[in-house]
Amino acid sequence: MKKPLVGALLALLLTGAAAAPAVAAAPPQAPAARSQAPAVAPAARSQASAAVAVDFAGTVALSNCSGSLVRVPNSQPNDLALVLSNGHCLETGMPGAGVVVKDARSTRSFSLLNSAGTKVATLRASKISYATMTDTDISIYQLTKTYAQIQSQYGIAALTLNDVRPTQGSSIKVVSGYWKRIYSCNVDGFVYRMKEGEWTWKDSVRYTSSCNTIGGTSGSPVVDTATGKVVAVNNTGNESGERCTVNNPCEVDENGVVTVRQGINYAQETYTIVPCVGAGNVIDLNRPGCTLPKP
Repeated sequence: MKKPLVGALLALLLTGAAAAPAVAAAPPQAPAARSQAPAVAPAARSQASAAVAVDFAGTVALSNCSGSLVRVPNSQPNDLALVLSNGHCLETGMPGAGVVVKDARSTRSFSLLNSAGTKVATLRASKISYATMTDTDISIYQLTKTYAQIQSQYGIAALTLNDVRPTQGSSIKVVSGYWKRIYSCNVDGFVYRMKEGEWTWKDSVRYTSSCNTIGGTSGSPVVDTATGKVVAVNNTGNESGERCTVNNPCEVDENGVVTVRQGINYAQETYTIVPCVGAGNVIDLNRPGCTLPKP
């Protein structure tokens, strides 16, 4: 799991990185490289221009993780808003394998960011609507304010959860409100089963290597750059090459073959959340199509 604070800060000190990395900007090209580069074909220009600009608007910083203000396609302006993060980011500690948290009281606070990554408000939870580390690694908080109130008071709209599975090769960005840093890469593939310590996750997203997320990025929304919608939530990576241990997840295929990819990071798909959200943004695990684990 991508836990922050002590481990992350120590790693940054050891590597000489800044305490709070800024957004990674694309390095400027040298004049010679620009002059030698081939012209962009019209089709490529069209495809590039279709990409959605992804920034920090709607992301949040937790005390120990990242997260985002989210809605499902059928959420209404007057619904109490939801915040998405990881199950292992819960203030009560990591849920054990097989444990599901549902409608538990919470007063947790979240720092809401604007497009530049500046804090514009403190939002507060009224409850943990749902959380688990079984099959997936998610926490969903219900806030005390509605989407309309947040939009009116702070000018920030929620990110929308896509209701379809992400596709292999698609361009994505992992947006960390904790570090105010954006990672860019692609969906490299999917993992049938991923094991880490006592936990097992299904159909996880594997990133290409440029999304080298660190502690504190847990819970960051994974945004598809073609749609601007959230397709996954960042949660872990294999740090030291160990096999299936905490902070060193392993991949297990349909035949039970185990693969370890040191330095590669992963996320949990979020389209499975959408069928479980009913009227009023209520998490209803008995709705048709809802496959999230039940308590």
